[in-house]
Amino acid sequence: MTTITMHEALDRAGTGPYQYRLMGIFGLVWAADAMQVLAVGFTAASIAGTFGLTVPQALQTGTLFFLGMLLGAIGFGRLADRIGRRRVLIATVTCDAIFGILSIFAPNFGILLLLRFLTGAAVGGTLPVDYAMMSEFLPARSRGRWLVMLEGFWAVGTLAVALAAWLISLAGVIDAWRYIFAVTALPAAIGVGLRFLVPESPFYLIRSGRSAEAKAIIDRMLAANGQPRLEAALSIAPAENASGVGLFSKDLRRRSVLILAVWFLVSVSYYGVFTWMPPRLAGEGFGFVRGYGFLVLIALAQIPGYALAAYGVEKWGRRPTLVGFCVLSAFSCLLFVVADGALLIGASLLLMSFALLGTWGALYAYTPELYPTESRATGMGSAGGMARLGGLLAPSFIGLLVAQSYALAIGTFAGLLLVAATAAFLIDTETRQASLA
Repeated sequence: MTTITMHEALDRAGTGPYQYRLMGIFGLVWAADAMQVLAVGFTAASIAGTFGLTVPQALQTGTLFFLGMLLGAIGFGRLADRIGRRRVLIATVTCDAIFGILSIFAPNFGILLLLRFLTGAAVGGTLPVDYAMMSEFLPARSRGRWLVMLEGFWAVGTLAVALAAWLISLAGVIDAWRYIFAVTALPAAIGVGLRFLVPESPFYLIRSGRSAEAKAIIDRMLAANGQPRLEAALSIAPAENASGVGLFSKDLRRRSVLILAVWFLVSVSYYGVFTWMPPRLAGEGFGFVRGYGFLVLIALAQIPGYALAAYGVEKWGRRPTLVGFCVLSAFSCLLFVVADGALLIGASLLLMSFALLGTWGALYAYTPELYPTESRATGMGSAGGMARLGGLLAPSFIGLLVAQSYALAIGTFAGLLLVAATAAFLIDTETRQASLA
C-alpha cells in the first residue's frame, strides 16, 4: 500500500472553507477569552463599589483569575497531549461558560473570587490547546499567517469589552461589573456547542496509531476545500515513535528556556500596561487621552499590529518578526517616558498597543512550531503558564513602580521587552514553511 506523510496530505488539502470554519469556531472563543482576561481592568472599580472595597482589594479578582489561568494552562496542556485535543477543548470551554455565567450572580466577594479562579483555570486551558490544535490543521506554507489571524481575534475581544464597558458606563447602571461579565460570558456559551463540530487533530490521531480516523478527517478536509479525496489504496504513514521529546530534553532545552523567557517578559509588560491603562485613562487621563472612548481607539490600534505580524511571519520569518515587534514595543514604552504633551502620550499608547499585540501574534505563530506533536500542547501550555505567571505578578509589580512614578513603570517594561527581543534572537531555529514534527 502506498503511503504519504501527514504534511503531504495537508499540502494537498491546502486552506479553504474547512479552515475558515475552524477559524470561526476557535476565534469566537479566543475573543471571549480576551474579554474575560481584560475584564479585570474594566470591572475593578465597580466591584469595589458593590462590596465596599478599595480598588486594589477588588483587583484580587484578577490575581485569582491569573492564578487559575496559570494552573489551567499547564495542567490542560499536558492533558491534551495525553488524551487528545478535542476532549480538553470541549471541557475547558464548557467550564469557561458555566463559571463565567455564575460570576454574574456572585452574592459576595468571596464567592466571586472562587468563580473568577475557576473561570481563569478554564480560560488558561483553552488558549494553548486552541493554538496547538489549529496549527495541526494547516499546511506549512500558510500556517504562520493563519495562526496570527487566530490571535487577531484577541483584538476583537479587546474591542468588544472596551465598547461594552464604555456603553455600560454611559448608562450609569448599578453593579456595572455584572453586566460586563455577562457580555464576556456570552461568546463562550455560544462556543460550547460549536466546539463539538471540531474533529480530533489528525496529528494526534496519527501519533496514537489511529491512521484510518486521521485519513477520514483529511478526506473531509479535502472535500470541503474542493480537492479530490485520497485514493483508497493510499494511507497516511504512521509517525515513528519519538523519544526524548520533553520540553527540557537535550534537543529542546535551549529553545524552551528562551521562548518561555520571552513569554514571561512580554506578559509582564503587556499585563502591566493593560492592567494600569483602563482605570488610569478612564479616570485621570491626559488631556484628550482619557475615558473609555480613547480605550476603544487603543483596541482598534491592535488590528493593524496583527495584520503586519501576519505579513511578517511569512515574508521575513517568525524569529525576525518577533524580535522586531519586541524592539518596537520597547521603543513605544520609551516614547511614553519622554513624552511631554497629550499628543505624544496618545501616540505612544497607540503605538504600544499596535506593537505589543503584533508581538503576541508573532509569538503565538512561532511557539507551536518549535515542538513536536507529542509535546506541542504541553509546550503551549507551559508558555501559557509563563504568560499567566507574568499576568499574576504584573499588577503587584506595577503597583510598586507606580508608587515612584508612571514613567518609571513604563520605562521598566521597555527594558524587559529589550531583554525579550534578545532572548528571541538567540532561539536556535527558524520555522517559516517548516513541516510540523
